[in-house]
Amino acid sequence: VGIKTPAAATVSACIPASCFSPQPYACLQTLSPSLCLPLLSLQLFSIVIFGCIANEGYVNRPSEVEEYCIFNRNQNACNYGVTMGSLAFLCCVAFLALDVYFPQISSVKDRKKAVLADIGVSAFWSFMWFVGFCFLANQWQVAKEEDNPLREGGDAARAAITFSFFSIFTWGALTLLSLERLKSVSFEEEYNKLFTPQPTPPLA
Repeated sequence: VGIKTPAAATVSACIPASCFSPQPYACLQTLSPSLCLPLLSLQLFSIVIFGCIANEGYVNRPSEVEEYCIFNRNQNACNYGVTMGSLAFLCCVAFLALDVYFPQISSVKDRKKAVLADIGVSAFWSFMWFVGFCFLANQWQVAKEEDNPLREGGDAARAAITFSFFSIFTWGALTLLSLERLKSVSFEEEYNKLFTPQPTPPLA
């Protein structure tokens, strides 16, 4: 009988139980790498957008003290980028938590509700980042050079616009992946309806 060290116990606790299942794909289904990669990418995009605007998104003229938004001095543009970036990051964290908890949901109906929520939220964020990309790109295009004669924060503004563009398609890809998961859950639901074991009648 082997001795189980504290370190081994810690590692065992971190690995899902399905990884020790004889079924070869049980571990991959639990960890769901196809969803984790887009979510981790979206977390990075949100941090970049939020950080670029919050740190370098406010500039002023040499004769001024108060700083204004680098996007055509439109405070709403900076507020939109910062707010959407922070909320999208928190949403990605919630999605990752749901993705980890998803294999533990025993009810097929509850799984279907979770996947439908994934689809709705992902499509919503894809649309919001499309609006954000158009808004930031337009305000950056019409920004006046005299408002930023030293050309400060230009790289940060372009980075925020670029990663807003990337976020549109990444959230869209996440929507498609959730649709594929919905097909699997719907098939499981129909299978359970068709092949539900009938209770045996009591013996007379």
